[in-house]
Amino acid sequence: MNTKKIANVLKRRSEELLAQPRKIVPFTGDVAADALLNDIEHYPHAFVIACLMNKQWQAEKCWSVPYRFKERLGSFELDDLAAVSQKRVASLFIQSPPLHRLKEKMAEVFYAAIQKIREQYSGNAARIWQGHPGSATIVRRFLEFHGAGPKIATMAANILVRDFKVQVSDKFSIDVSADVQVRRVFERLGLVRKGASNEEIIYTARELNPQYPGIFDLASWEIGREWCRPRVPSCEKCYMRQYCSTANGTIQETVS
Repeated sequence: MNTKKIANVLKRRSEELLAQPRKIVPFTGDVAADALLNDIEHYPHAFVIACLMNKQWQAEKCWSVPYRFKERLGSFELDDLAAVSQKRVASLFIQSPPLHRLKEKMAEVFYAAIQKIREQYSGNAARIWQGHPGSATIVRRFLEFHGAGPKIATMAANILVRDFKVQVSDKFSIDVSADVQVRRVFERLGLVRKGASNEEIIYTARELNPQYPGIFDLASWEIGREWCRPRVPSCEKCYMRQYCSTANGTIQETVS
């Protein structure tokens, strides 16, 4: 099957999902924690810090760090956070149960992020993405934070555009997230070889849709979550079945 045709089907579905109204993103599964992260109008720094926490731990727990810190401090107002010493931040991170698996390292990242937002963005993290900037500008601004690499920076930009409907002047630099869902769907559809590196997945998406490589996240996540499960895929319900070589004869080999 022609990979361009498969990519176009995924792209069309992603565009349909992208056009839907903004909804609450269930980052953690906890209503209060998710409310804080989704309130980028009043607490944009909560989203920025949560992105920086996404490292070497279960995603839901990483996303929960801002809310759990708020519970311990009693506030998540930027001025209150900026007034807390680095030593106090560290103590709040390491007290039992620790806020992160990498508690000392993430305490440093947290403190540095608050100071950077206060100094460089006048206490308003939303200035990172306000004013219709280019996607490369958003990614570059996230990369300037201590502890942020390309994966975190592009993930943050993609969530802002995809889920929070932030307006940007272009989407060239928003890559696909090479996570388990995207990897499984890309491999089973034959877009990449089995065992492909993250870089292969990213550059395949760039090749297939250079204007917005990350658009494939939306459809791939939906397919992976709803039908293309690791062990018992529901191929008969998936709209990609007719295009999928795995669904047409090699399922057992793929999931074994």
